Amino acid sequence: MVFTFDDLPLVFSCPRHWQADPAVDMIMQTWRMRERMKTVSVALVICLNVGVDPPDVTKTQPCARQECWVDPLSLNPQRALETIGGNLQRQYERWQPRARYRQSLDPTVEEVRRLATGLRRSAREERVLFHYNGHGVPRPTANGEIWVFNRSYTQYIPLSIYDLQSWMGSPSIYVYDCNNAGIIVDSFKNFAEQHEREYVEQVRAGGPQAGAAELPPPPSLRNCIQLAACSKDQLLPMNPDLPADLFTACLTTPIKVALRWFVMKNDLGHLAPQVKLEHLEKIPGQFGDRRTMLGELNWIFTAITDTIAWNTLPRDTFQKLFRQDLLVASLFRNFLLAERIMKSNDCTPVSQPKLPPTHQHPMWEAWDLAVDICLSQLKNILGEDRTYVPSSFFEEQLTAFEVWLSHGCEERSPPEQLPIVLQ
Repeated sequence: MVFTFDDLPLVFSCPRHWQADPAVDMIMQTWRMRERMKTVSVALVICLNVGVDPPDVTKTQPCARQECWVDPLSLNPQRALETIGGNLQRQYERWQPRARYRQSLDPTVEEVRRLATGLRRSAREERVLFHYNGHGVPRPTANGEIWVFNRSYTQYIPLSIYDLQSWMGSPSIYVYDCNNAGIIVDSFKNFAEQHEREYVEQVRAGGPQAGAAELPPPPSLRNCIQLAACSKDQLLPMNPDLPADLFTACLTTPIKVALRWFVMKNDLGHLAPQVKLEHLEKIPGQFGDRRTMLGELNWIFTAITDTIAWNTLPRDTFQKLFRQDLLVASLFRNFLLAERIMKSNDCTPVSQPKLPPTHQHPMWEAWDLAVDICLSQLKNILGEDRTYVPSSFFEEQLTAFEVWLSHGCEERSPPEQLPIVLQ
C-alpha cells in the first residue's frame, strides 16, 4: 500500500490548515536539471583557400601554419583542405560521437545556407553547432559579415550574420576561429534583437500572408551560445611553434595543446626539463583509460576545469553550460584552457554568455604541478620501458577535503575541492 501526505492525520485539523500551500512545489528538487538538451548536428565551415593568404593581414615569417595539426603546405591544396576537414570532424567526434556532422570546405553563400537550413530541419528543437574557420578570408566586417567564396574562388563574398541566424535558428552554438572574432559576437546581439523586433511587428500586422506558412519564432539570443577566438580588435597568434587554429585546438584537443604549451613555457627549472616537444607525441595510453598517463592527465584536466567553473560561475550559469549538454560542457571546460593560453599570446577569447576571467585561478597551479610530475616519468617510460606511477592528485584533493570537513563550520563557503571529490 502506498501512502500520501493526504492519508496522514493532521495535528492541526482546523479548516485553515487544509489550505493548499503553493510554495511546496516550488522548492522540490531544485538541484535537478529541469531541461536537458543535446547537440545533435554540427556544421564545420572551413574557409582556408590553401596557398592564398587573405589581403588584410600581414603574417610574420615564420608564422603559425598548422590547421588541425596538419601543415596545409605539405600537401596539394585540395588534399590539404579535405584532410583538415576530416581531422576537425574527428576532433569533435571525441566529444560528441553521435552527432550528425557535415563539412563545408571553402563554400559559397548558397552552400552555407543549404547546410544550415538542412541541419536545423533535422535537429528540430535540439541544438546545432556552427564552427567557422576563417583563416583564409578577410576579417569580419563592422556590418556583421563573415566571408566565404564565389564558385570560381576569384572573389571573397560576404555572408551576413543576420542571414546565418535565420538559417540556424535556435538553440544553437557558434564557434568563430578568425581574426577580430569579437566583432561577430557584437553583431550577433544586434541582429538577434532586430529579428525579435521584426517578429513582433509581423505578429501585430496579422501574421504571415494568406497561403504562407506559419511564422517561425525569431532566433532567441538566450538560447544561443557563442565562443570567439579573440576580441574585436585583435589578431590571432602567429607563433610558429603553435598551431594557426590555436583556439580550435584548445577546444577540441585540449590535452595536446596544454602539454605543448607547458613544455614551451617551462623549459628550465622543473622536474621534467629533458622533455621536448617531439616527446609529447609518444606519451603512452588512451584518453579513456585512467591507468595510463594520457588517460589520467585527461581525468585531472576535467576535474580541474570543472572545479574552476564551479567556484567562479553563478550556479544557474554553471548548470546551463556545464550540466545541460555534454558537448557544450566539454567545449566550455576547454574554453577555460583557451583563455589561459590565448591570454599568454595577447589574445582574449570572448564568449556569450560572458564568463569572468579564470586564467589566473589558483587551480591552474595544481594542473601545472600534476603535469610536471607526470612528465617527469616520461623519459624513463620511453627509454627504459618503466611502468607509469599514478598521480597522487586525487588523493591530495581528498585529503584537503577531509581537512575542510574536520575544521568546517556552517558559515564557511563550500570547499573548492568538491567537484574533484565527486568525480
